[in-house]
Amino acid sequence: MAEAEEDTGRVDPEVAAYLEHLRVERRASVHTLRAYDAELRRLAGFLGDRSWSDVSADDLRRFLAGRAGEVERRSVARTVAVLRGFFGFGKRRGRRADNPAAGIGSPRFRRSLPRWVAESDLDRLFRSLPAPSDEWSARDAALLEVLYGCGLRASEAVALDWSDLSLEEGRAHVRRGKGAKDRFVPLGGAAVDALRTLAALAAADGPRRGPVFRNRSRKRLDVRSVGRILSRALRACGLAEVNPHALRHSCATHLLDSGADLRSIQELLGHASLATTQRYTHVSLARLRAAYSRFHPRA
Repeated sequence: MAEAEEDTGRVDPEVAAYLEHLRVERRASVHTLRAYDAELRRLAGFLGDRSWSDVSADDLRRFLAGRAGEVERRSVARTVAVLRGFFGFGKRRGRRADNPAAGIGSPRFRRSLPRWVAESDLDRLFRSLPAPSDEWSARDAALLEVLYGCGLRASEAVALDWSDLSLEEGRAHVRRGKGAKDRFVPLGGAAVDALRTLAALAAADGPRRGPVFRNRSRKRLDVRSVGRILSRALRACGLAEVNPHALRHSCATHLLDSGADLRSIQELLGHASLATTQRYTHVSLARLRAAYSRFHPRA
């Protein structure tokens, strides 16, 4: 069967029901819902007018074989997960007797280590930021301090409202992070100072309320804008560009390398599993070697 273009206009009731299940019961994020919807639309385009109840495991294997020639293994693995979830949902609802994706293996791929920025480079970045002269320069400085100082995802940072912050107590309430989980994170002194400056320069619009980080239309900043702000700041001080998530990785890496325990870092980052946090242990090799040399009798 030749692969057809994905149907971007049709609203499939079974897909809609599955996405609603993910949103309500699994508390999936908007980004996850959008990605799952795109995968299922792509499959629908491949199948043409076929009913979901008629789809076989061989159909799915042919679809995945085509995807494997277009995207990386990591993306194919995500597609397999989407198919398993969708057809499993259909089986539980009595739409079909089996889950044709249940026996399809997921491709293996090497998990890449988190990309992080050296402490000296981040020190250079923050030292190079110009003294805030208006709301926008203050916003950029405060945003970068919060991303690195709190280890927030870009989506979590832009979702912050002033009511979520307690500058006096030095903490932030992160609402509906990944997995729709809330958590409190500490605000470091540098982040608090930057936020106070932002609040003062943005005071012309009245008392602090609504989004902390706004665009020039006074609306909430979006995630893409966060990437542009970081890239601009990195270029200005001659550093290699990274995405905002690298600041989150750097926060965890530097904490671990300075002796923080994994459980504390797990709570800060909002990881559901400690195994996710353990990816950062690769940067502690120097500290491990120092401890080995100091304490091991045969060092």
